[in-house]
Amino acid sequence: MNEKKYGMAIDQERCIGCETCVVACNIENNSFKPWINVSTKTEGKSPGPMTMEFMPLTCQHCSEPPCVAVCPREALVKRPDGIVVVGNEEDCDGCRMCTDVCPYDVMVFNRNKGKVEKCTFCAHRVDEGLLPFCLVCCEGKAIHFGDLNDPESDVSKFIAKYETFRLKTEAGSDPNTYYRPPMPKRKL
Repeated sequence: MNEKKYGMAIDQERCIGCETCVVACNIENNSFKPWINVSTKTEGKSPGPMTMEFMPLTCQHCSEPPCVAVCPREALVKRPDGIVVVGNEEDCDGCRMCTDVCPYDVMVFNRNKGKVEKCTFCAHRVDEGLLPFCLVCCEGKAIHFGDLNDPESDVSKFIAKYETFRLKTEAGSDPNTYYRPPMPKRKL
C-alpha cells in the first residue's frame, strides 16, 4: 500500500479573486502575515474588453523541498505524508536560509517572533480528518485537496479530469500543488 502524499489543486477558472482563502488562513493559523497570496493579472483597458486572472500562491509542499535541505537547525521537516512544516518552532533561529532558496517566495519571516512561518496545508486539521481551512472557506470552490497517491481522492480526480500545470518545475523541487489554467476569454 502506498503512503499518503498530500497535494492541492487550484482551479484558476473558478477562482474569483475574493481572497477569502487569505482571510481563512490568517484566522485559522493566527499568522503574522498571509501564508497564501492571490495575485491578479489584468489584460485590456477600460472602456474596452478586459479580462482578469487570479493566482493563489502558497507553499507548494515540494517532494524535494529546498527549504528543508538548507535548514541548518532542521527546524523545517517534510512529514511522511508529504506536508512540509516547521517541525519545532524553537529550533528555528530565524536565519532565513529557507526563504532565500524557496523558488516560490512563500516563506514568511515573523519579525515579532524572529521565526519563519509557512503554510502547513492545515496539518493540524488534516491530522483530525478535516480539510485545510482555505478550501473549506473558498467561495468559488476552486481549491481541491487530498492524497495524490489515491486515485479516488478529490485532488487526484481533479488532476485526472483537467489539464493542469505546476509552477517552476525547472527548480527541481517537484511541487505538489497543481493549477488548472483559466479558459481563454472571448473578446466582446
